[in-house]
Amino acid sequence: MANLLRRHKEHDPPIGELPVPHGPETGREHEHYPAQPSTSYATDYERQIFAHLLQPDDSYTPEGVYWADLPFGERFKFVNKVSRQESRKEWSSIWAMIKKDPLSPFAWYFRNSVLPGAGLLLEGYVLFSIGNLTPLFGDVWKSCWSTYEVCGKNWVASVTYLEIIGIMFGQTGVGIIGDWIGRRWGLIQDAVIMFLGLLLLTGSWGITLQGWVILYAFSLFFYGIGVGGEYPITATSSMENAVAAGKLSTREDRLHRGRKVTLAFLMQGWGQFFNQIVLTLLLVIFNRGSGGEPPYSEFAAQYTFRISFAIPAIGTLWLVYYRTYKMKAASKHLEKAKKKANVTGYDVKSLKTTFSHFGGRLFATASGWFFNDVFFYGNKLFQSSFINVISDNPKSLLTTWNWNLVNVVVSLAGYYCAALFIDNRMYGRKNMQQIGFLVCFLAFVIPAFKYNYYTSPAGIHSFQALYFLSSFFNQFGPNAVTFLVAGEVYPTQVRASAHGFSAMIGKSGALLASVLYNYIDNQLKFLIVPWFGLAGMLVTFIWLPDTTGLDLKEQERRWQYILEGRPEDYHGIAIHPQHLSLWERWMGVGKSYHPGLDMKAKIRDLRAEWEEKRAASDAESADILQDDDEDMTVDIHNYFSGKPAGSTNALKEEKLKSSSSGSSDLREPEITGEEIVNEKTVR
Repeated sequence: MANLLRRHKEHDPPIGELPVPHGPETGREHEHYPAQPSTSYATDYERQIFAHLLQPDDSYTPEGVYWADLPFGERFKFVNKVSRQESRKEWSSIWAMIKKDPLSPFAWYFRNSVLPGAGLLLEGYVLFSIGNLTPLFGDVWKSCWSTYEVCGKNWVASVTYLEIIGIMFGQTGVGIIGDWIGRRWGLIQDAVIMFLGLLLLTGSWGITLQGWVILYAFSLFFYGIGVGGEYPITATSSMENAVAAGKLSTREDRLHRGRKVTLAFLMQGWGQFFNQIVLTLLLVIFNRGSGGEPPYSEFAAQYTFRISFAIPAIGTLWLVYYRTYKMKAASKHLEKAKKKANVTGYDVKSLKTTFSHFGGRLFATASGWFFNDVFFYGNKLFQSSFINVISDNPKSLLTTWNWNLVNVVVSLAGYYCAALFIDNRMYGRKNMQQIGFLVCFLAFVIPAFKYNYYTSPAGIHSFQALYFLSSFFNQFGPNAVTFLVAGEVYPTQVRASAHGFSAMIGKSGALLASVLYNYIDNQLKFLIVPWFGLAGMLVTFIWLPDTTGLDLKEQERRWQYILEGRPEDYHGIAIHPQHLSLWERWMGVGKSYHPGLDMKAKIRDLRAEWEEKRAASDAESADILQDDDEDMTVDIHNYFSGKPAGSTNALKEEKLKSSSSGSSDLREPEITGEEIVNEKTVR
């Protein structure tokens, strides 16, 4: 019986110590008391009812191990298993759509990819048209565009420079406006500027050729402002729309955020494709007598360039309408973040904090984009060289444009491969950008040291293959990744500003290339350009974090800890070594990572969010409650309410209370079948 009571053996106390009923203190008394649950770690019951939110099966094993913590072999199996399950689910959904309506998948693609990327499609069309029209102008108005007898050389060169400067201005300016006033205003403003710019380009005229060139250049500058704004606004709005507003769980965001943004971005490639088709048809139609072959008449040049600009003007006018009347919720995610931070207007504090905590990331996204744009413009170096060798009529614009079209098709293949693999956790953003830079480096450095051979008939086909290879891996690499990561590695409050700044620095790479290439020969260009790719690969390796598979909402959660001045209290997966750059790991950013502590902290954060929503009594509160029903199971609601587990009427009562405060039409809501399933599951 004594053993059952776990008593100490009686013995005399040491001299000077008062005897106590339970005997002398031994320092091990705690072993005889019931174990108390730690307030720092989640209990088994908490793990059970919150598992679907805190450890979703697309990121955690049944044992609660995060996918990035698994050994390589097990990680590979887990990632492939999740990918196969998701693929089967998507193909099943597509088949169900086809059976219901054979055209519905195309309607889905139009809504989710074409419409979000419509601005990029239109600007891709116009900017590609500028480059295609320049040789036409040079053939038709030689005294102005080629020999510079009646037009100043600097004004002709300014056509390119002012276009790029306008884009840079728009990227930074509209990026700031997007964070200051809102995404929706930025979207509408861009569409209006591009529409007015296209009207100027279509109607540009002058008493002299010099006057026309000046107006043409300034029209491009104005249009470029709208083009530049499309980068940060389209990226951030597409990204934030991928996060289900008000949802506790964001599976779609984790698994498909990159694809959603990339599918919008690749509309730029379709714009280039359609532009090449339209220009070819217009030149064949209006160049009377010889079709699309030289010599080219002024009549053909006038109608070709003006109609080619008028077509996207119509589409841009529709875009103004669509963004004004159909995208009223574009700023919802930003407004929610500002409200949580108690900020109106521009969040200067978040901007300063971003520089202090994410300076390495800003360097990575900006410089990576810079190095990529040098390559992007350098890709054109191949084309003129091999056309002169393999073409029977290299002076024909149609020959050049046809090869452009082939290159655009290759680039589109690269875009779609990027969309397919950019969310794959075993490949992902960082690997894609590094491999893309490496292949582009090799594609340029190989012919650089044997230039005469590769530009001769003997080596020209290898030279041509390297050209298409660099085009494919530029899209299936840094061009797609820089557009995505320049927004997703930053907090919502300054996302558009950071993206715009990175894009502006990137566009300065295009400006450098356009200036530099005027003063060096082709072989020297091939000797200089490759090293930008090697530098891009190095910067990506050291400073760029890999956000593949990381919930955007989890990044926002970490940001809230940083804003509150306690980043060391954050222990979640946003600082897992897998999602940090090498530089951040060197700086000790991930030393606070602790899955056990983070689970309890997540529950506290969810409780705070739950209490905040229930404290509100307006109609918006009721809407949020309905949004959360899918993830807020009965047991979770009971847990936060302090009611016994299994009280199935608790959630019903709360919903009834919220609906009664926001509506006079009282009808008792029913618990959904999904809630009942969830309740049974967690039990």
